[in-house]
Amino acid sequence: MTRVVEVPVQFDDRTFDQFARSYSAGVAGGAGGAGGPVSSASSASSASTGERLLFDAHTTQWASPYGLVSLLAAGHLLSEQSAEKPLLTIPGDKDVAHYWARAGFFQKAAECFEIHGKVPRVRPASESDVLLEMTEIKGADDVHGVVGRIQERAASILQGELKLEAQATMGFAMALSEACQNIVEHAGTSGWVAVQAYNWRRKLGRRVVVIAVADAGVGFRHSLEPTQAKRFGDRWSDATALESALIQGVSRFRDPGRGQGLAGIRRYVKRWAGKLSVRSGAARIALVPPWDDDVPLAEGLPPFPGSQVLLIIPEQKPE
Repeated sequence: MTRVVEVPVQFDDRTFDQFARSYSAGVAGGAGGAGGPVSSASSASSASTGERLLFDAHTTQWASPYGLVSLLAAGHLLSEQSAEKPLLTIPGDKDVAHYWARAGFFQKAAECFEIHGKVPRVRPASESDVLLEMTEIKGADDVHGVVGRIQERAASILQGELKLEAQATMGFAMALSEACQNIVEHAGTSGWVAVQAYNWRRKLGRRVVVIAVADAGVGFRHSLEPTQAKRFGDRWSDATALESALIQGVSRFRDPGRGQGLAGIRRYVKRWAGKLSVRSGAARIALVPPWDDDVPLAEGLPPFPGSQVLLIIPEQKPE
């Protein structure tokens, strides 16, 4: 039997909860919901009963880097838990499929999905606005490699198109590094990162650079539980774990100075009027700029394994 996970028509951070709800229902054999985190064991439940999940993206008309790295994270988790890979139908719209290919999605997806549909051939990502194609993060060496590959291209975009000061380039590299390092320190498994520049028509009407990072690991709550749960008692949850990490700068490591990664990203994003959103388990916390209408904290969301991080740095308005 095959259970279908619907990929939204417009797949980005706004519709991610819709995707998470469908995913949760699929891995739970139709009994998914928002009652708690989706664990690796529950993700394997369909596989253990001989069922497969089909991620249906046939009607998808757009997917942001955030949507694509999250889709890879889900596929990776399921492929690790089963002898058979989950299924994936590619978008029927040729332009959409072309963008996914240009972003390096299908190359990585082939490792964890059985892909159905014709994958288009495209030029290398270096010839496009994809600053960093879908890249897997397994350890610290991968993080260093990502930063090294993107620094020169990012500097050109940040200063030339977004009109940021030269010093913003160094901060951007730091933010990218720390977002990826979050996978190494908290996930307990691989994750993916992608970076792209494009026109943000939704509300801003300006160019932006987007960093999207996702994994399907243990998540913030489980990672921080040994050192933080006792302090919160009955209040301990996905939301309080995210508040601890982003607002208070706590870490699962007891070393002085650890846990400053997200706090550093927060300062950088605030300096350039950007947005930072971190989702884990059934909660999401966000640093919301004036040009966005997201909520600072959301709880009781459809659960999804691991963590998903979104950074948006906009073009600066002339003073």
